Amino acid sequence: METVTEGTWDSLPVRLSPGVGRALRELGFTHMTPVQSATIPLFMTNKDVAAEAVTGSGKTLAFVIPIIEILLRREEKLKKMQVGAVVITPTRELAIQIDEVISHFTKYFPHFSQCLLIGGKNPMEDVERFKERGGHILVATPGRLEDMFRRKSDGLDLASSVKSLDVLVLDEADRLLDMGFEASLNTILDLLPKQRRTGLFSATQTQEVENLVRAGLRNPVRISVKEKGMAASNTQKTPTRLQNYYMICKAEEKFNQLVHFLRQHKAEKHLVFFSTCACVEYFGKTLESLIKNVKIMCIHGKMKHKRNRIFTEFRKLPSGILVCTDVMARGIDIPEVNWVLQCDPPSNASAFVHRCGRTARIGHLGSALVFLLPMEEAYISFLAINQKCPMQEMKLQSNVADVLPKLKSLSLADRAFYEKGMKAFVSYVQAYAKHECNLIFRMKDLDFSSLARGFGLLKMPRMPELKGKCFSDFTPVDIDTDTIAFKDKNREKQRQKLLEQRRKEWQEHGGQRKFTRNKAWSKQKSKKEKKKKMTAKRKREEGSDVEDEDMEELLQDTRLLKRLKKGKISEEEFEKKLLHGVKEAQAGGSD
Repeated sequence: METVTEGTWDSLPVRLSPGVGRALRELGFTHMTPVQSATIPLFMTNKDVAAEAVTGSGKTLAFVIPIIEILLRREEKLKKMQVGAVVITPTRELAIQIDEVISHFTKYFPHFSQCLLIGGKNPMEDVERFKERGGHILVATPGRLEDMFRRKSDGLDLASSVKSLDVLVLDEADRLLDMGFEASLNTILDLLPKQRRTGLFSATQTQEVENLVRAGLRNPVRISVKEKGMAASNTQKTPTRLQNYYMICKAEEKFNQLVHFLRQHKAEKHLVFFSTCACVEYFGKTLESLIKNVKIMCIHGKMKHKRNRIFTEFRKLPSGILVCTDVMARGIDIPEVNWVLQCDPPSNASAFVHRCGRTARIGHLGSALVFLLPMEEAYISFLAINQKCPMQEMKLQSNVADVLPKLKSLSLADRAFYEKGMKAFVSYVQAYAKHECNLIFRMKDLDFSSLARGFGLLKMPRMPELKGKCFSDFTPVDIDTDTIAFKDKNREKQRQKLLEQRRKEWQEHGGQRKFTRNKAWSKQKSKKEKKKKMTAKRKREEGSDVEDEDMEELLQDTRLLKRLKKGKISEEEFEKKLLHGVKEAQAGGSD
């Protein structure tokens, strides 16, 4: 481990409390990191701060220590239902992590209570816990915190509790805005007192963060901590202790290369990133059957209740594989991660840097590897220029076993696995189409046949992106995929019941498929229909002068006029026919 220090804690211009010193010694932090030495004195002396530092530089302690010290220095001690500090963070995993760090300090100050407010559990449990124990320090995700402010009818008046607020921290501020929490943040900020200390902490300062700085901070001190040495001149955004690699391989070779790499590094701890939740589900399940004697776990944004448990469990493991999406890319501190493996490049370049930053944290060494298709090689130069991220090429591994037939056999054995593969392929293609760097990641250059083989598909799925394309170099399996059964007997029973119902409908409609009109997803169509009916009703009530018979006559006269203009009938014939029509109308009227 390489030490990255900026003096001891005793060298700070403000003295730390003995309890804080004991907690730091217990955690093993004898020296400060640059971001801590720059931020803590300012934050503790009542300055608003906007801190930018590379991922893994120790930003969490840079705001946790000032929070504890500011609350300790309050003239009037906090009452049970008063809130002194709020930390808002984009993901529940990061919130859990920050809450754990704070708990290392609050155990030396038992009069401080803390409360974690995150999704994935019943909000009424949070309400009851806060009412019972209070929460001098709240760590929360924006959605759940906003919800807590609306729980007055449940006996929780959080708006009154935060009137005593001293410190607000927005951690991973750029990510908070990326994930669409802007409306929730504005609602929360309006409910918090203006007389407070505010800190914004982020690895990247985007324009949105700059706008937030101007709106929420009063004359803030801006802190930008860069890496030492070469990185100081290049403003490198990844830690200098990180070894960054890339591997160029075809779509059908990528998974084989990944499996071979993981088998060669079983004793180490890995994060494996995929672009979509469906890919995590599919390839995570596949890795479980291909790599033995290794703990493999999956985590993604669509998981509800399992996420917190999986995250906590994986952090404690000495080795293992966590298959994940970008939900794990920001701010998460998992101890001793050896390798970050990116099977799919993320949708934007900044996320690439944050993924890599899950290793080589606070002085530790670490490595990252991204798999790229031959047509994506220009991404290396793009990252070097755009993110100041130097990379080395890793050559293709030799003697790699072909595990793709195993994927096909798993699909044939269980319909659930087959469906996961189809969903994963579709989600990958759709995510690829939305890539921020679409000059490099171009859909028209994507080899769908090679990609389908790499996913171990039995056949090509039906989707708009593949319509009209020929896949002569992809051979589907010679089997009716409808015959593939679920291993789960209950699911298979339900499927057979549904198939029987469809067969009956087929017979009832004479072997023709019953047409089902798609329902409109909005009320726009029904509004148009209603407006049309109202217009017709108004016309009827007004009593139109033109009756159906008159309309028919008018139409007839218009047709004659058109024929006259085109020279199909003479003026004499026109007058004759027109006169004949008038006489008929008069005769009809006399009846």
